[in-house]
Amino acid sequence: MDSRVERTAGGAIVVPQMDAIVLDRFGGVDELSPRRIPLPEIGDDDVLIRVEFAGVASWDAVEREGDYDDAFGVASAFPYVLGWDAAGTVAAVGRNATRFDVGERVYAATMPVRRGGFYAEYGVVEAEFVARVPDRMPTEQAGAMAWDALTALSGLDLLDLRPDETLMVFGASGGIGHMAVQLARHSGLRVLAVASGDDGVALARQLGADDAIDGRKDDVLAAASEFAPGGLDAALVTVGGETTERSLRAIKNSGRIAWPNGVLPVPATPPGATVSYYDGDRSRTSTDRLNAIIEASSFEVHVARAFPMERVKDAHRALNDHYVGKLALKVG
Repeated sequence: MDSRVERTAGGAIVVPQMDAIVLDRFGGVDELSPRRIPLPEIGDDDVLIRVEFAGVASWDAVEREGDYDDAFGVASAFPYVLGWDAAGTVAAVGRNATRFDVGERVYAATMPVRRGGFYAEYGVVEAEFVARVPDRMPTEQAGAMAWDALTALSGLDLLDLRPDETLMVFGASGGIGHMAVQLARHSGLRVLAVASGDDGVALARQLGADDAIDGRKDDVLAAASEFAPGGLDAALVTVGGETTERSLRAIKNSGRIAWPNGVLPVPATPPGATVSYYDGDRSRTSTDRLNAIIEASSFEVHVARAFPMERVKDAHRALNDHYVGKLALKVG
């Protein structure tokens, strides 16, 4: 199926266009520019999504600067469209994508280097990586959720903790972190949240952390010792650096540490506990599990700010500011 090709009454071929934010080369914020580009092609196993909200994340800036060029074994092509997460409505489906109907609210996780991202009116992604938006979740929240929530869920799966075991979420007021706090509490874990700023501490407490501290000014080791005198069972790390490395001493030597790939810098000195580096699972199995948790709990995505698409440069500048939760781009 190819939704791109149309013909005029005179038989001329017309390729439908869409608004997008593109890069003509990698670089700084000023390389982002609005453009009309062709709609992406839809394969038999694909879903075309009319994007309403897209997530804006730190890895978007890294990708914008060219650090992912050739990282996935696929040559980068321009114009290049960023955007790993989105939510909106189904605009069209391939012949094998029978799970979805046109008009349904959906969210998805994609990899821009392969198919083009979601900083655009439309995005195409394999149906395997598309999920319906839970009824109670606003589309804005769903648009900024997919990769962060699935990375948090995959990390907790890797740690394989039992109810009442102790978990430190380091970076608990960020995108992955604030979702990890909620998913961990839903699993019955005792959560020590290491957040950033008074607003980050407040958010972590609001979302159910048993205790929350400011990693920038509080003594993490002392707080961890008080929280779990015998040592913490595990940690999920979403921010690297010296403070992180020092704080991981609070984990038992027999404990486990989940560290998503891409969180830098990695520890210069390995902690006593085992560190497992991993990627988020965006499969249908994982999104089905995530949706079941969302429906059965008070899970939410905290969107700090949503920028209109014409202010995408401001959104990328805001990635360098202090904020809690997620940033989003309002596309549709």
